Amino acid sequence: MNQSDAVTALAALAQPHRLAAFRALVQAGPEGLSVGELREALGLAPATLTGHLNVLRHAGLVHDTREGRSIRVHAALDRMDALVAYLTENCCGGQPCAPPPPACC
Repeated sequence: MNQSDAVTALAALAQPHRLAAFRALVQAGPEGLSVGELREALGLAPATLTGHLNVLRHAGLVHDTREGRSIRVHAALDRMDALVAYLTENCCGGQPCAPPPPACC
């Protein structure tokens, strides 16, 4: 991940509803959530959720799969891991300072 990608991802997450949506998708794991399930969990209007998901998609933080007539949204866990790695790559001056975090999910 480069600086521009990191700034885009962090800017996307700097809004409370988008952060809540991303965290809900991370919690759901690789299965993700249907758009309806996510909308109900967050209590957002459909158009509002669509706008937030578009920002997260543009940042590469979520992706969709179609299941018949519904759409399932998934957190891009590899992108999340890359962002965390980018943010911590120079932690403690490059010296080990803590045990590495467990692999995601």
